[in-house]
Amino acid sequence: MRKLHHLPLDSGCRKIRMLLREKKLECELYAEKVWERRDAFLKLNPAGEVPVLVEGDGTSITGGAQVISEYLEEVYPENTLLGEDPLTRAEVRRIVAWFDDKFRREVTTNLVEEKMLKRFLGLGEPNSQAIRAGHANIHYHLEYIAWLTDRRTWLAGDDFSLADITAASHISSLDYMGDVPWKDHLGAKDWYARIKSRPCMRGVLTDLVPGVPPPKHYADLDF
Repeated sequence: MRKLHHLPLDSGCRKIRMLLREKKLECELYAEKVWERRDAFLKLNPAGEVPVLVEGDGTSITGGAQVISEYLEEVYPENTLLGEDPLTRAEVRRIVAWFDDKFRREVTTNLVEEKMLKRFLGLGEPNSQAIRAGHANIHYHLEYIAWLTDRRTWLAGDDFSLADITAASHISSLDYMGDVPWKDHLGAKDWYARIKSRPCMRGVLTDLVPGVPPPKHYADLDF
């Protein structure tokens, strides 16, 4: 059985979980406490980071969520989530980079990592200035989602793609903590509601972090 070493609120791990589900690829989840630095896990990925995908034959795929995403697209090309032509694939990759690089730097790192990962890694108190920056920055990105989906069916075009999965992986982690100002961004909320209704989100919406319950609307498809 294929196995994914992951952390529940890590956006990269959520991205791979959603991609596997969209491609109808079975996978066993293993919640990896990366701070324990298990020898067996370090043999799979000396960097000690998740996600790590282990195929049924024991081959491990590491290097980050986008490396694993590209691998899955190449090995399992059916039901592509990168697009059917070069221009579409370029646009999908552009938006993937927007969220995995720009959004992560400006929002995810300042909120999820400060408020949650520091707690588990024992790195001290959250940086209040970083948290304020994350709350301020998220508005720009939600406006961009609304701008794109006002002109397209999905973020990168007419078809649901890895661009939508990547954006939703970050936003779902933030939504678990109640850090998405949905009432101010109805266009982005409409896009996210459509994603929440897809089968690939079912596992993500059932995640629970011990001691940190999500807001009531988190798993509600009609939030």
